[in-house]
Amino acid sequence: MGETATVHSAMVTYTLMIVLLGLCPPFIILLWHTMVHADGSVLHTFNYFKQQGLLNGFKSIWPTPSIIAWKIIACFGAFEAFLQLALPGKRFEGPTSPAGNVPIYKANGLQACTVTLITYLGLWWFEIFEPSIVYDHLGEIYSALVVGSLVFCIFLYLKGHVAPSSTDSGSSGNPIVDFYWGMELYPRIGKDFDIKVFTNCRFGMMSWAVLAMTYCFKQYEHNGQVANSMLIYTILTLAFVTKFFLWESGYWFTMEMARDRAGFYICWACLVVIPSIYTSPGMYLVNHPVNLGTQLAISILLAGLLCIYINYDCDRQRQEFRRTNGKCLIWGRPPSKIVATYVTTKGESKTSLLLTSGWWGLARHFHYIPEIFAAFFWTVPALFNHFLPYFYVIFVAILLFDRAKRDDDRCSSKYGKYWKLYCNKVPYMVIPWLY
Repeated sequence: MGETATVHSAMVTYTLMIVLLGLCPPFIILLWHTMVHADGSVLHTFNYFKQQGLLNGFKSIWPTPSIIAWKIIACFGAFEAFLQLALPGKRFEGPTSPAGNVPIYKANGLQACTVTLITYLGLWWFEIFEPSIVYDHLGEIYSALVVGSLVFCIFLYLKGHVAPSSTDSGSSGNPIVDFYWGMELYPRIGKDFDIKVFTNCRFGMMSWAVLAMTYCFKQYEHNGQVANSMLIYTILTLAFVTKFFLWESGYWFTMEMARDRAGFYICWACLVVIPSIYTSPGMYLVNHPVNLGTQLAISILLAGLLCIYINYDCDRQRQEFRRTNGKCLIWGRPPSKIVATYVTTKGESKTSLLLTSGWWGLARHFHYIPEIFAAFFWTVPALFNHFLPYFYVIFVAILLFDRAKRDDDRCSSKYGKYWKLYCNKVPYMVIPWLY
């Protein structure tokens, strides 16, 4: 099966799967209930469950997926799938896979993002669709996503066995590991519809932007105005999502797309966790409008935009370095690099260039630092009355540090002595001069 089977041991995989399946769905419902119905207070929710009991408490708050929730999900998913297929875009080759395949993409994410946001704004402006409906049925939508995404992951597991899209697929011999980490690296429906582009980019990331706008619309409907705290959250979130789609072709070289297979770990998280946990600071702000002073508001906004720019520039440097085969300037100078050779699963010798200057000379995964700080800056307008809005910041920090460790382990296995040279030259994994 390749490296996906050895991402973690079988025991760790079982534990992670039990945690995600057993704890994530109830946590997502708890998060929504606390933000929307318990004033954002963990203590209020705790007291409610103390009075009702755990089982009765969940029965009373857990929303049943409604017809309107399924319609909203279906319409949004179908619209994004249509844009993915129909909008023009430059032909783009992804990285060569372990089996020697080169995935072909159509780079139209920025166009899809633009069309999506303009369409959503237009539906609200011309009173064709009221975005507050999405917020009012948010719990039902999350409940439907929990179930629907699980069914979708079962489909991916069966497809990997019955009709894989390429030779970059296979079984570890353990059905639980296969379901969790995935069977296929590049699953497609037909020739052109890439499933991971849809789950990771178009549904997951686009839902983040659409829900940010939804929270803004809901606060306006409820209060007749939008607090500057919500404006900061919305602007920074939309800026970050736009940055992602501006750089989408670079994302196709990342671990999630080029190394992680399409299984429960990647796809369920993108379909469920991004629309819920990632959007939770804005969910909180809907009913907690905070009007910050002008100077503080501008400072937070500029700091957040700076972090988003640095995160983008990190990725841009590496993308330009790869595109030009190292024949470019990094911070006005020729890049420092290590020429690394490795052997593919077919026994072929290949060469890669490892960038050791610019942002990538500070730490091997320095780009995660501005991403974490950007998350903090679009959350901090909520101030510090409650802890829960900051759960996302903690969550994404843990996720990114784990991703850095997994990426380091894979690169060490792939490049061997050359990775040791790289680590000697760039000794810090994430935080310069510290870690």
